[in-house]
Amino acid sequence: MNPDEEEPKNEGEATPEDARPEQAAAPPENTEPQLEALEASAAPEPEPLAEPTPEPVEAYEPPEPVDLEPEPPAPVYEARQPPAAEPPPRIHEAAAKLLHEEPLAELDRTYDAPQAQSAFDLEEYPFGEPEIPMPEPAPRASDRQRRRDAKRNLDLDLGRIKRRKRYGLFITSVSVLFIAFVLAPVTWALAYLFFDPPSTVLMMQRAAEGQTIRHYPVPLNRMSPHIVRSVIAAEDANFCAHDGFDIEAIQDALESNRRGRNLRGGSTISQQTAKNLFLWPDRGWVRKGFETYFTALIEFMWPKRRVMEAYLNNIEWGDGNFGVEAAARARFGVSAGDLTPLQAARLAAVLPSPNRWRADNPGPYVRGRASTIVARAREVRTSGAASCVLQLDRPESSR
Repeated sequence: MNPDEEEPKNEGEATPEDARPEQAAAPPENTEPQLEALEASAAPEPEPLAEPTPEPVEAYEPPEPVDLEPEPPAPVYEARQPPAAEPPPRIHEAAAKLLHEEPLAELDRTYDAPQAQSAFDLEEYPFGEPEIPMPEPAPRASDRQRRRDAKRNLDLDLGRIKRRKRYGLFITSVSVLFIAFVLAPVTWALAYLFFDPPSTVLMMQRAAEGQTIRHYPVPLNRMSPHIVRSVIAAEDANFCAHDGFDIEAIQDALESNRRGRNLRGGSTISQQTAKNLFLWPDRGWVRKGFETYFTALIEFMWPKRRVMEAYLNNIEWGDGNFGVEAAARARFGVSAGDLTPLQAARLAAVLPSPNRWRADNPGPYVRGRASTIVARAREVRTSGAASCVLQLDRPESSR
């Protein structure tokens, strides 16, 4: 063993100092030469190495025990099918009445078995549909309360129906009155403003009596002006001045009738036109009321020329002759435009009673009355009393 050589030491190991005396305390054999060699080759002792900083040690946790036994497979549950509903047992009618149940017809009805669950229901509810508790039925009212409620509802319905009928009757009555007294008369009068009536109630009455009706309406410009003046002088001297009603003539007629003289009418030409065209021959108050209404209508809607034209074309002249054209042909063999002042006066003289007096073979009364009418016709022409109908009788300044 070479004393100069030293045994290699581990670099990472540090010999503790307290261990050195123990090694020195037990000297090996023949240590003197070795000590001399060591002293001869005295070298500085190496510095002790720094002790490494110990790392923190985590607490020891024992590992979880591993269960080496395999898990059993999950059980497969089949969908539970609900049992088929059994029909309820039959109950006797007397028992049903005692228990206040529904009639037997309702209890005997059959129930269909519930259908099988779908695949979607099986996925959502693998153990079958959950049982939902059914709500308890509400307690039923007594029979007396139900009858009272039914009676109250019936009374309400009947009252509603009565109100509807009352309102419906009122609306129907107003509609009928409006049509009968406003719409129909106005439409009727408006139609006769442009067209001559083909017939009147008096014409149909005479035809029913067996007379032959002759009626030839002509326009006013084809009538003689003498017949216009004669009719105004005999029937209505204030024709162009009033609005359908001559108050003075009506008062005179009432006074004459009160004194017991011959009955005298106070009707104007407008009133007679309304009676002849729209109404029936009668002296009752109902016809007089309608006559007043239609007179106001034609005076409001028609001009005076049209009122005179309708009057002369529909007035009765006896023996089935209606209108001045038929009367002129039957009595004098001429047209209405060729009448002379005397012929026109005779036709006007028989107007109060055309079936009693004749214009072609007049008696003393008709002759005397015709002479009076001829004289009054001259006054009508002079005074312009027929100026609303005849343009010839208007003053020079107004032509």
